[in-house]
Amino acid sequence: MIPTPLWRKTHPNFKLNGVHYSVDELLETGYSLIKEGEPFEKPIGDFLVEWGMASPELVVHTSGSTGEPKAITLQKEHMVQSALATGLFFGLQAGHSALLCLACTGIAGKMMLVRAMVLGLELDYAEPSSTPLAGTQRNYDFAAMVPLQVEKSLSQISQINTLIIGGAPVSSGLREKLQAVSTQCYETYGMTETITHVAVKAIQNSKFKIENSENPIVEQSNNRAIQQSNFTALPNITFSQDKRDCLVIDAPKISHEQVITNDVVKLISETEFHWLGRYDSIINSGGIKLIPEQIERKLDPMISNRFFVIGMPDEALGQKLVLVIEGDKQDTEELFQQIKSLEDMGKYETPKEIRFIKTFTETPTGKVDKSKTMDNLQ
Repeated sequence: MIPTPLWRKTHPNFKLNGVHYSVDELLETGYSLIKEGEPFEKPIGDFLVEWGMASPELVVHTSGSTGEPKAITLQKEHMVQSALATGLFFGLQAGHSALLCLACTGIAGKMMLVRAMVLGLELDYAEPSSTPLAGTQRNYDFAAMVPLQVEKSLSQISQINTLIIGGAPVSSGLREKLQAVSTQCYETYGMTETITHVAVKAIQNSKFKIENSENPIVEQSNNRAIQQSNFTALPNITFSQDKRDCLVIDAPKISHEQVITNDVVKLISETEFHWLGRYDSIINSGGIKLIPEQIERKLDPMISNRFFVIGMPDEALGQKLVLVIEGDKQDTEELFQQIKSLEDMGKYETPKEIRFIKTFTETPTGKVDKSKTMDNLQ
């Protein structure tokens, strides 16, 4: 007798907004949300219908933050294995509570539903917004947010025990603010192709011991882990590099093939790496290769608005380094002087120009779309 696939059943403890559903009941619930739900509930309904159908695979779309969005076919069994790895790493147990506050148009929102169904979590969902905890006093064992949501929810973030943060890098300013909270916070690394995160790093207060790590928690304060600088693999995942020094992910339980990324990394071990930046965003300025993400990390403490650096055409240099800041135009002389005074800023890392854009353009999942933003350059 062929055993029932894990994705064809839901955990007995699984609840969605307080109600348990079998896989077959997900279809009816999904159709109901599509027909009668609020606009944000319709994508949840769409996913529940897809999950409840007999097909062993489904189609998801990438965020489009590093290129045009594309359709990717995922195996439901691989999504189950991803959920199990997350549950094992973070110690999630049947009956634990969780909050879904991300749009279910993306893989991150969909996987919160899968984790709940597979692990037996009691999942509440809320309309995706910058303040997802507003209006609720309930405490949750687990949740996932983007940095903007965390920034806007700091006064209530202690209502969450374990929080994973993804979708965009966590700024140094937000890291500093998170040192004062009791919530276990983790920055994640992953993509649609890897079914969300395949690695995490502690922002602070880590209670999970990372075995065989060559980069232990680097600071201690009152016996609390403050920050881990490298990403550490989830169970059953290993890393290597290609000739470009880009990360290669070997995750047989969630992908039949190796995932070759465009992320330049420093490989610490087969289960640990330090992220440097995107290969496809490297700027060649006068023969000098500049990694925007490294420069942005250095600039982050002195710029309060959202910003990024990018290469723009230049006759002499080929590409010149330009700093783009969200907000109204302002005098840049003082900012230039502050940048030049940074001790760790390399000779070629100082922007040649500073531009302002009133409002950055975002992808459907809330990431800054640099390409479309540049179309609006003032």
